[in-house]
Amino acid sequence: MFKRKIYDKLLEWKEMSGGKTAALVEGPRRVGKSTVVEEFAKNEYESYIFIDFFTASHETKELFDDLSDLNYIFLQLQLQYQVRLNKRASCIVFDEVQLCPKARQAIKALVKDGSYDYIETGSLISIHKNVKDILIPSEERKIHMYPMDFEEFRWALGDEISVPMLRQFYELRKPLGQAVHRKIMRDYRLYMLVGGMPQAVEAFINSNNFNEVDNVKRDILSLYEDDFRKIDATGKISALFDAIPAQLMGNASRYQVSSVIAGNRAGDILEQIAELKDSRTVLVSYNVNDPNVGMAHNKNLAKFKLFVADSGLFVSLAFKDRNFIDNYIYSSLLNDKTRANLGYLYENIVAQTLKANGHELYYHTFLNEKTRHNYEIDFLISNKNKISPIEVKSSGYRSHSSIDAFSLKFSERISNKILLYTKDYFKDGNLEYFPMYMAQFF
Repeated sequence: MFKRKIYDKLLEWKEMSGGKTAALVEGPRRVGKSTVVEEFAKNEYESYIFIDFFTASHETKELFDDLSDLNYIFLQLQLQYQVRLNKRASCIVFDEVQLCPKARQAIKALVKDGSYDYIETGSLISIHKNVKDILIPSEERKIHMYPMDFEEFRWALGDEISVPMLRQFYELRKPLGQAVHRKIMRDYRLYMLVGGMPQAVEAFINSNNFNEVDNVKRDILSLYEDDFRKIDATGKISALFDAIPAQLMGNASRYQVSSVIAGNRAGDILEQIAELKDSRTVLVSYNVNDPNVGMAHNKNLAKFKLFVADSGLFVSLAFKDRNFIDNYIYSSLLNDKTRANLGYLYENIVAQTLKANGHELYYHTFLNEKTRHNYEIDFLISNKNKISPIEVKSSGYRSHSSIDAFSLKFSERISNKILLYTKDYFKDGNLEYFPMYMAQFF
């Protein structure tokens, strides 16, 4: 099993909860939820029962229809799974709990009983059809699981030195030097191509072959498409997801819904966007009308951008209907021959990184009344009582007209100005140029 940071979050939950809440690990399919949760249960408890509701028998699922005798349920589970449970020393895992809504509802009674700890995992578990007939337990503590970040990716490759070193340089605000920067940037481009889905990382380690990696990622995308069809027979969700690369390539100021679903505007598909967001397969960045602290209150639900939750999947999705050999992104990035129109890929990896760090995604567009020029700030993040504008460049160019115009308009609201690009660290007044891989520390 790959080393994952969520393991420490589960340890924190176990220590703080003391059996008073269940952990609900949410994330997209194939992100590694089941693997890390079972490893955690195996290592941190005297015994555990792992109930996979995808393969569980009808009899097992029926146990949760009647909660009047919890001891009977515990006895049945121990007999069926041939595991002895010890009070306050054992864990019961509900894997893919969305497939058995009554088991999720039972969490309230199970936690109140207090005999054991409970961990749930699920994908698409917020979709209305999976929860419409049950009472959602308030005793759940949600823990979001994301694809492997750059540090986890380097761990998988046997490197536990690079990222701690990078953090020191980030805190010192010093450049790495050209030789080291080129190496780290090469490693980062590799991460962007492979992505952070554990199966794709494993395929890369075992084969050192991008074709094999791409096949794994396409299989994952097919699973997502199957899920989308199950929850939306109209095909709108699938169409919205498939069009993400094309929409970002178009460099528009928002996702153009009408170009994907004829006759529809953003306001018509808010439910589908919410379902995509709940699935954790996409990241939604909302335009804010008034960029300030508390941006959630000023976001425009009908003006947004969509990103794929994993950059590696993004690369494969962009060429889903073509052969691997036609995917120029692999050769362009790997050989550092970045084309100007690969800026959308860098935007996607920055969105993925910021979200994994706990930031909600927001951007801002505005018109300069004097010049009639439109400007866009790619990302905005809160920093105490101020905000930091972030501009993303797919090259080493230091042009920053959008940040300059934004600074003139909102100077009193700005903490620090950030430009992410492909070169080493550089500072010009209160504008800092960071290499892409430093976004993991924001």
